[in-house]
Amino acid sequence: MNKSTGNLHTGPSLFMLSLIYLLLFAGGLVIATRMAGGATYVSPFLSDAAILDFFRMHANAVRFQAFIVFASAIPLGIYSATISSRLSFLGIRAAGATIALFGGLGASFILALSGMAQWVLSQHNITASAAATLSWQDFAFMTGGPGYASLLGLLIAGITVPSYFLRLLPRWICYCGIALALFGQLSVLSLLFPWAMYFVPLTRLPGFLWLIICGLKLPRVATSRTGAV
Repeated sequence: MNKSTGNLHTGPSLFMLSLIYLLLFAGGLVIATRMAGGATYVSPFLSDAAILDFFRMHANAVRFQAFIVFASAIPLGIYSATISSRLSFLGIRAAGATIALFGGLGASFILALSGMAQWVLSQHNITASAAATLSWQDFAFMTGGPGYASLLGLLIAGITVPSYFLRLLPRWICYCGIALALFGQLSVLSLLFPWAMYFVPLTRLPGFLWLIICGLKLPRVATSRTGAV
């Protein structure tokens, strides 16, 4: 066998990284919800009393969720570094690969910050101060909600645009990626208008599947089709 592996990109499996990311996040959410007796993470748009009661009654569930959110940021960061390297390997010299790296690492870092903020909210002494609890809740929402969704949108956009022009991904995946990237940027409007919060799950939930499919479909081998863009 004289098959050369010189044109094969080496690195972690994008599919496995995205799958681990999904399983951590989804599994943590399910377990934390069961620990809280069926309650989901409290919205910052509820009344102050409802928010304070949630953190007083479900500190253990919030602490577990904080651990999972922080842990899920690690495979996301590795995925972002790997896919940026893959894009460069496939001949992309435009800003797309760097935008993907910026968006992906930013999403990873800000998700880790959200996990840290949730851990602070799980400490019993913080509920003694209503102002501190509400402020940390706002920070956890801002980082793990619209902040994360916006940066995830940049990661997807950085992958999608150059992949569209080089035909590295099927057209339908690129079209979905463009829509998700747009939703991610629109989610930032939730900092001004509560109704825009719906763009956060519209980015996050389909975004899990998009990253997995992208990890399966993006070529690992540089061919004559690919070139500098």
